Amino acid sequence: QFVESDDDEELLFNIPFTGSVKLKGVLVMGEDDGTHPAEMRLFRNIPHMSFDDTAREAEQTFSLNRDPLGELEYPTKIARFSNVYHLSMHFPKNFGAETTKIFYIGLKGEWTEAHRHEVTICNYEASANPADHRLEQITPQTHFIS
Repeated sequence: QFVESDDDEELLFNIPFTGSVKLKGVLVMGEDDGTHPAEMRLFRNIPHMSFDDTAREAEQTFSLNRDPLGELEYPTKIARFSNVYHLSMHFPKNFGAETTKIFYIGLKGEWTEAHRHEVTICNYEASANPADHRLEQITPQTHFIS
């Protein structure tokens, strides 16, 4: 089983995570021919990324070697990929074929549970409204200075 591009050699994968990931390495396995991807670009935390969004600068770019057995691990810059909740992988070109085939993508790293906070609705007063803070035991007194 494999994933193959449609019309050209470009492939784009959007991978959402259920927690926060510290991505340390990536493995890519393809055929030992021209359909193997030749370049991989990684983007972090861009949900619903499309091919139009791939024009922006990637967090990290790799030149890939043919790896039909999935033995080569490409280390990521851990400082850039320490808090990933969504990973986009763009494969812009291959080794000369019309389409690109990928058999396996392996991700190496550490997963931690996401700390998702619910929305908190707060009201803040720029200055206190005395009508909202009446106290019965305090009688207001006014002092006039002339």
